[in-house]
Amino acid sequence: MTIITSTAAREVYTVTRLNQAVRRLLEETFPFLVWVEGEVSNLSQPASGHLYFSLKDASAQARCALFRNRAQLLRGLPRNGQQVLVQARISLYEPRGDFQLIVERLEEAGAGALRRAYDELRLRLEREGLFAAEHKRPLPRFPRRVGVITSTSGAAIQDVLSILRRRFPALPVLVYPVPVQGDGAGAEIARMIDLASRRRDCDVLLLVRGGGSLEDLWAFNEEAVARAIRASAIPIVCGVGHETDVTIADFAADLRAPTPSAAAELVSPDRQEWRRQFSAGQDRLLAATRRRLAAQRQRLIWADQRLARQHPKRRLLDRSQRLDELDQRLRQALRTKLERLRAQTASLCLRLRLQKPTAAVQRRQERRQRI
Repeated sequence: MTIITSTAAREVYTVTRLNQAVRRLLEETFPFLVWVEGEVSNLSQPASGHLYFSLKDASAQARCALFRNRAQLLRGLPRNGQQVLVQARISLYEPRGDFQLIVERLEEAGAGALRRAYDELRLRLEREGLFAAEHKRPLPRFPRRVGVITSTSGAAIQDVLSILRRRFPALPVLVYPVPVQGDGAGAEIARMIDLASRRRDCDVLLLVRGGGSLEDLWAFNEEAVARAIRASAIPIVCGVGHETDVTIADFAADLRAPTPSAAAELVSPDRQEWRRQFSAGQDRLLAATRRRLAAQRQRLIWADQRLARQHPKRRLLDRSQRLDELDQRLRQALRTKLERLRAQTASLCLRLRLQKPTAAVQRRQERRQRI
């Protein structure tokens, strides 16, 4: 017996609609990034720069897409047959209905365990407050001696010495040799930091090495090294690897430098800049000295003038001049008075001559005549 169902009761999906629904379901069910480990196969790189490959294990495989903006961040391209660990978003490629992983991050599978250990240790030490900003110490502006903790056979020490010679040749450098990778390297680095801290031969320490994989740099991700850095009595600048390499030591250090060369530049004075500052300071000092000398010279002139005015000889001269002035005024006053008296006498004589003699005068004149 055949049962025919009416099409009016069916909900018919187109392929496009079905793929869209499945894609939404996948992305909503897994909105987070997942870590997947597997072997690379069917790797292809078209002209667009995107990478397409499959991740497989013994029983299954999954298609992966690594877009160009993420692929450019890789140190090197993956290879067919390489075991890798990817962090990806789960999605669906609608045109073909293919389940796929949109890869955000890719690293060698061996580094995956190290990366997880790194993340766990970093988070634990951060919660403990080991990386807190208030624990960071300022660097000396002009160190008397710089200590460098690194391997004497690596390129990092040559880069550091070259930068220090160029920037400030007179700055003494003390090298503390340590292995920078391999078994026991972390313990040796921690021991050397403790030794340098106890000896206090330097004002600042550089902890440096060149670039490498996460495994190569693992000595700088050990807890003992981070705690030795924080316990150090001397400020430490960490310059490990390339700019994109970030180790636990970078978080614990007082200052992180992107490279060993940058670390050397951060702690060393710039010879040319110091020369400019000295020259400018000398000019300011000379100008201030000239101004002070001019001010003191003017004060000396004023003091000399004031002393000259208050000198006994000057006072005697002033009194002598005053006496001469008074003498002249007295003489002039006497002359004026005498002139006035002479004028009065002449006036009286004239008046006497013009007046008639009195009876008494006449009698005296007559007596004189009879005699």
